[in-house]
Amino acid sequence: MTRGLFVGRFQPFHNGHLQIVKNLLEKVDELIIVIGSSQYSHDLDNPFTAGERITMIREALKAEGIPCYRYWLIPVPDLHVHMLWVSQVVGYTPKFDIVFTNEPLTKRLFIEAGYKVESIPYYKRELYSATEIRRRILNDEPWEDLVPKKVAEKIVQFGGVERIKRLAESDKPSS
Repeated sequence: MTRGLFVGRFQPFHNGHLQIVKNLLEKVDELIIVIGSSQYSHDLDNPFTAGERITMIREALKAEGIPCYRYWLIPVPDLHVHMLWVSQVVGYTPKFDIVFTNEPLTKRLFIEAGYKVESIPYYKRELYSATEIRRRILNDEPWEDLVPKKVAEKIVQFGGVERIKRLAESDKPSS
């Protein structure tokens, strides 16, 4: 059995992430999806909690008919000490055979730790970006079609639209 590892912040999980997961599940028997920066929430770059992100991903994969025994959803907090980060990920996750990433530092750290690393083909990267989704929410632009239907429902249910707008407010007087 082959088990892969895919790390992301998923703030929020979008259609590009979904396509990547589907593609990776064609290559491995099981996929560990690491919810990175799991300790962060309630700021503009990381508006959702780890629990909310886990719920979004699980609901989206369930709606796609992907059985839960094919993937693991594991939150891993940032360590901010690069030489120890791979050990932290290994400590939080089941054993894995291959790491899928395009992020240069993540790639370098896992290669130096002796892991096989493969790049991930991007899926409409210019369109499917969590940064773009958060920007659209903030500016009252259509965003729902960029995420799986269940993720859009969860964002609304969690009060995510309102949260992102409130996080952008400032207590500083305008000049």
